[in-house]
Amino acid sequence: MLRFLNLLVLLMCSAMSMAASEQYRLGAGDLIQISVYDEPDLSQEVRIGLSGSISYPLLGDVQVSGLSPKELEDKLTSRLKGPYLLNPSVTVSIVEYRPFYVTGEIEKPGSYAFHPGLTVDKAISIAGGFTERASKSKIYVIHDAASDKAGRGEVRNPVKIYDVVQPGDVITVEQSFF
Repeated sequence: MLRFLNLLVLLMCSAMSMAASEQYRLGAGDLIQISVYDEPDLSQEVRIGLSGSISYPLLGDVQVSGLSPKELEDKLTSRLKGPYLLNPSVTVSIVEYRPFYVTGEIEKPGSYAFHPGLTVDKAISIAGGFTERASKSKIYVIHDAASDKAGRGEVRNPVKIYDVVQPGDVITVEQSFF
C-alpha cells in the first residue's frame, strides 16, 4: 500500500511539473538549450533575440516567442523530420529565464534574475525593499507580452504582495501621500 501511495505522489508531482513547463511561454531574453539526440551539430544553447526568433542550423530563423518549450520541441521535430533526419528526438529546456524589473519607490530599482516561484514581496525584497515614501498598497505589474496569456499588452494591473511574478514582468511601486 505504501509503495502504491509513493508511486501516486511521484506521478502527481511529475504531472504538475510538466503542466507548469507547458504553461510557460518563451520570450526575448530567455536562454534555452536545444538538444537533438545523437546530433551534436544540431544541439545548442541560444538566447532568444528581441525579434522573438533564433537562428537554428539547417532551418534558418525560427520564431519561438510565445511558444511553450514543448511546442518548440514539436516545431523543431516536424521541421527536421524528413529532409534532414529520419526520426529526430528534440528536447528544449530553459537554462535562464528573462529578467523581471522593479521600478518606483524601491531602494534599488532595476532588472533582476527570475527564479520560479517568485512573488511580489520576494521581488521587492531582492530590489532592496521599499523606500520610506513607498505605498505598500499601490503596487502594479505590467506583464511581458510573451507571458500575458490574455494578450492585453501593456496594461497596469494592481497586484497583491503575494501574487506570483512572471519573467519579463515590470513591477511598479507607487509613492504614498502619507
